[in-house]
Amino acid sequence: MKKGTIEEIFSKAKFADNPNKYKVFYRDFGQIIEKTLPEFVKESDNFQIIPISRIERIERNNSILFEKRKKVE
Repeated sequence: MKKGTIEEIFSKAKFADNPNKYKVFYRDFGQIIEKTLPEFVKESDNFQIIPISRIERIERNNSILFEKRKKVE
């Protein structure tokens, strides 16, 4: 898991950029949910309700900053 990468993106967004430019896509009961970074942090209660492992992708201005790799079988 790229926990360090995700934490780095969140930190930069919160302290050095506009967090509303960031979109977080996460798994929730088999579907992908899209939220702005501030919405995600609030809803996840700082990763207590939605763990970091469920994040699938993070985008800023439609550029992908993080994407979970799919396992090839």
